Amino acid sequence: MTGTSPSDFAKRLDKTADDTEALLGRLLADDILHDEIARPKRLMDAMRYSSLNGGKRLRPFLVVESAAVFGVPREAALLVGAALECIHCYSLIHDDLPAMDNSDLRRGRPTLHKKTDDATAILAGDGLLTLAFDIVTRDEIHRDANVRLLLTRALARCAGIGGMVGGQILDLAGEGRFGGNEPIDVARIQQMKTGALLRYGCIAGAILGQASQKEYQALDDYGRALGEAFQIADDLLDVEGDAAALGKPAGADAALGKTTFVTQLGIEGAKQRVRDLLARADGAVSIFGDRAAVLQAAARFVAERKN
Repeated sequence: MTGTSPSDFAKRLDKTADDTEALLGRLLADDILHDEIARPKRLMDAMRYSSLNGGKRLRPFLVVESAAVFGVPREAALLVGAALECIHCYSLIHDDLPAMDNSDLRRGRPTLHKKTDDATAILAGDGLLTLAFDIVTRDEIHRDANVRLLLTRALARCAGIGGMVGGQILDLAGEGRFGGNEPIDVARIQQMKTGALLRYGCIAGAILGQASQKEYQALDDYGRALGEAFQIADDLLDVEGDAAALGKPAGADAALGKTTFVTQLGIEGAKQRVRDLLARADGAVSIFGDRAAVLQAAARFVAERKN
C-alpha cells in the first residue's frame, strides 16, 4: 500500500471505528434533548441494537480521512461520519425486512425485525434516518452555516430518491418484484444503492475542508470508483465468501435472482474490473500527494476485504 502499511491502516480504521462507536453511544443515550418530549425505551434499545457493536465503520472512516486531507478537526469529521453511519444502519434495518430482502442475520446476529418485530424495526430505521439530519446540522461541525447546509443537502441527495432509496427500488425492480421486463442497469443500481453513501463519505471531507473545485472533483471521482469497487467485491463475496466471515448467509443474491456485476461480467471479469477501479481511485487522489496515502490504502482494503 503506497505510503501506508497494512498494520498502520488497520490501526487507523480501528481507531475511527472505536471513536464512532463511542460517539454513537452518546448520541443514542436516553438523555432527552431540547425540543424532544421523550425517548421511548423500546425505540432506543432497537436503534442501539442495530447501530452499536458492529461493522467496520468504513463510511465514517472515509469522512475522517477525506477531511484529514484538508486538516479538518477530527471531532467535526466524526460527527458527520456518525450522521452517515446512522443513515447506513437505518438502510440495513429496512433492507433486512420481509418486504425487502427478508434476511435473518446481520453481522452474525438476528436482524432487528427477528429480534423484535417488523413495526419496531421500521420505526428504529425511521429514528436513525431523522437523527442523522439532527447530527449533520449541529453547530460543532463547522462555524459556517453554509458548510453545514451543503453537508445536509448532499447527504439528503445521496441517501434519497436520486441516491440510495432510488437504488433500492431499482434493485427490487431488477428482481421482478413489480412485473414487467425493465432493462437492468447494474452499474446505475450500484451507483445509487451502495455507491452514493460511500461517495458521500469522500465528498463530505471536501465540503468540510472547503475544497477547491478541482479538489472536490478529485474526491468525487475517487468516491465513485471506490463505491463501484466495493459493490463488485460484495458481489464476489456473495459467490466466493463464507457465511461465518460475512456474518450473513452467502449466496443471498443468487437466491433472490439478482443481476449483479458477477452475473454480468463473470468472476474473472469482475476481478479485472476491480483492478481497473483501484487504478482509477489511485489516480483521482494523486493530486494530494502523500496526503492521499490512507485513501489509496482504503481503496485497496475495499477491494481485498473478506467480509
